[in-house]
Amino acid sequence: MKENIIAHSFGITQKERNQQKGHNSFVVWFTGLSGSGKSTVANEVEKALLSKNIHSYILDGDNVRQGLNKNLSFAPEDRKENIRRIAEVSNLMIDAGIVVLAAFVSPYRVDRENIKNIVKDNKYIEIYVNTPIEVCEARDVKGLYKKARAGEITNFTGINAPYEPSENPDLEIDTSVLSLEESVEKVMHFLKNKLIITNE
Repeated sequence: MKENIIAHSFGITQKERNQQKGHNSFVVWFTGLSGSGKSTVANEVEKALLSKNIHSYILDGDNVRQGLNKNLSFAPEDRKENIRRIAEVSNLMIDAGIVVLAAFVSPYRVDRENIKNIVKDNKYIEIYVNTPIEVCEARDVKGLYKKARAGEITNFTGINAPYEPSENPDLEIDTSVLSLEESVEKVMHFLKNKLIITNE
């Protein structure tokens, strides 16, 4: 069947879309434990980008699982497929000229490496939100840690499922040490040069 699938070649390129918008496009992938601050930081980064007329969009774990990935569980094989689908969606949005802010636990290194293969290394920025599990559990903003400790949730990262820390992230932040404003400032400072279109 695959031999009958032929990609169509369109007349407008990603470079032209980037030039139209006035900035480069890529995915900023926030990885870390539940409650680490991924979505909170991503939300404020999007506001900061909007203030600079940068076209961006947030892909968030819970939101995506209510639609595109609602048929997936939290078993390792489904987590892998969850991340693969998000990487493919991110790739389409990058091609459209959009800065994608992806906030996903994405606990496995091999899956994060696969994202790079899909979107290409130079279009992937990994931000490790390295907030200690003790802080994440104390926050327990969704009540998930309590349920996991009570055995009501299986395959919950950090409690009864592993998280493999980023070994070489592009940026690392700890929201138990940095304020929200400081975290956003650090991310925005890192993205500043990435957004600039060059002649290369």
